[in-house]
Amino acid sequence: MFDWFYRLFLPTENPDVTQSLVVIMLVIGAGVFVGRIKIGKISFGVSAVMFLGLLLGHFGYRIQIGILDFIRDLGLILFVYGIGIQVGPSFFSSFKKEGLRLNILAVSTVLLGGLLTYLLHFGTGLGIENMVGIMSGAVTNTPGLGAAKSTLVEIQNQFPNKIFNDPAIGYAITYPLGVFGIIGMIILSKTLLKVNPELELRKFRLLKINREFPPVYKKCRITNSSVFDKTLGDVIKECGHEVVISRIKHSDSETVFSPSLDQKLQENDVLMVVGIEPNVNGFIQKTGRISKDLLIESDKDIQYTNIYVTNKKATHKKLEDLDLYTRYDLKVTQVFRASKAMLARPSLELFYGDILRVVGTEEAINEAKKVIGNSEKKLLEPDFLSIFGGLIIGIILGSIPIIIPSLPIPIKLGFAAGPLIVALLISRFGGISFIHSYVNTGAIYFMKDLGICLFFAAVGVHAGEKFYANFVEYNGWLWMVYGSAITFIPLIFMVIIAKVFMRLNFLQLSGLMSGTYTDPAALSFSTSYLDSDIPIQTYATVYPLVTITRIFVAQLLILLFT
Repeated sequence: MFDWFYRLFLPTENPDVTQSLVVIMLVIGAGVFVGRIKIGKISFGVSAVMFLGLLLGHFGYRIQIGILDFIRDLGLILFVYGIGIQVGPSFFSSFKKEGLRLNILAVSTVLLGGLLTYLLHFGTGLGIENMVGIMSGAVTNTPGLGAAKSTLVEIQNQFPNKIFNDPAIGYAITYPLGVFGIIGMIILSKTLLKVNPELELRKFRLLKINREFPPVYKKCRITNSSVFDKTLGDVIKECGHEVVISRIKHSDSETVFSPSLDQKLQENDVLMVVGIEPNVNGFIQKTGRISKDLLIESDKDIQYTNIYVTNKKATHKKLEDLDLYTRYDLKVTQVFRASKAMLARPSLELFYGDILRVVGTEEAINEAKKVIGNSEKKLLEPDFLSIFGGLIIGIILGSIPIIIPSLPIPIKLGFAAGPLIVALLISRFGGISFIHSYVNTGAIYFMKDLGICLFFAAVGVHAGEKFYANFVEYNGWLWMVYGSAITFIPLIFMVIIAKVFMRLNFLQLSGLMSGTYTDPAALSFSTSYLDSDIPIQTYATVYPLVTITRIFVAQLLILLFT
């Protein structure tokens, strides 16, 4: 009577489509549930999906191989694309500021792992293909494993008499160790360094504020006689500070209005000055003093509001091209993009989904909305044409063969780096043709979490299938010792350099560890464990270059020492 039920939920060696789907849902559902369980202050989050997959795979649960490959690759693509879209607006600016040193440290850590792999191969006599598999698992890097296997196939095609072991065996044995090792190092580092996540978050925000100087508002009363009867534009030029004057009120009037650059300043005029704090303070110091006037904040004559950029005719236009002040007597003071506030410079290019903070009359604001769009409904609905267009370009980029002299086969960026790089570029430039960079926050989190759950389910079930048998046959304990060296020695090196010499914030360091080891599970754990999205930013900063480097290292070890 219940045979159909048993077929669905009991393990089988040759599952059909329905049974495979049930296993996927079971692994993800149970994994998410287990991930919410806290032991002390620690919970594994969605990374528990992979460990549930390992367990169920060991006990005979299977996913049809075609479906397994599909959900693994689709999950990885969705995950990295979501990360790229989320951190893209700040990626390139952060690279200029500190991204270079983060990438130097990350790549140095990768090269140290490669050196340890060679030394273990030389000292133990274990075949380089096995050592590369152990290394790939110990650093949880699937693209490197794929590159190594492709290189071995090419070598065997050219030299049919050569026989190699499958590096995937070492990968399967050390992969769980790699995942747990990175998570364990994050926990251990936090404990030994006595890290307070809330304090680290405050330090990070303070450091970010000091570096980026978000726009501020301050009121200024004109008392410096040298600027009386001069135009606002001339005074701003003479002061040499980039600011926006959103409101002005004369001393003998209660009327508040948004001034043009031709407006002449009078004694005791009150201005609302917008800009980064050093510039605002400099302007006030040269023209007058801080004012406590409250009338200038009145909404009786003019209002301020936010307008969403949703009209395609307004996107990729500069503020000076829209010329909102001349057309509608409307002043733009700030532009918000991906939660980042920017001063409304005339040369600033607008992206789809930007938010403009404007000051003007109600009539002017309503007219401007017709040009800019202001359709919140559009922003709440994910633009699937744009999302999947970006994903297609990412897949194409990841599939392009890169020919390097002296290497017998071309290398590829793969599904990990290709979509990530495309997402970063789309975010940087606001879009490509009909593809735009805006995805609402809820959709980004859904894309990332769905993607990582699918990836973990596939990897966990597949790795759990032969984990125990391979462990016994190939002296797994010894291989895990080798893998431990490759996992922990570079991590210890990274923590020491990052904390002692670079004074890196721990929230960034946890993302750096996860990104250097290309480990989505560790990233997922760190964001849950530290209750912060800051690790994601650092992860995305180093992930592309690290992925490429790991592919190179894996292939070079095979080519040089077989």
